[in-house]
Amino acid sequence: MDITTGAGLIYVGIGLAVLGVGMGIGKIGGHAMDAIARQPEQAGKIQGAMLIAAGLIEGAGLIAIIFGAFIK
Repeated sequence: MDITTGAGLIYVGIGLAVLGVGMGIGKIGGHAMDAIARQPEQAGKIQGAMLIAAGLIEGAGLIAIIFGAFIK
């Protein structure tokens, strides 16, 4: 399959989805660490919110990968 048939564009889209997920989770983690450094007593709440958001982002990325893999 070459990229001119359109099937290659699916793989580009999957790659962009993975890149976006990685950047999003990295940004959430970095900002959560900053928030915990400012308010250590709120670490539990911040960590819980961070894990929920990271899970939602990961789920959206996984759905994008699965849809891209099945569309041919």
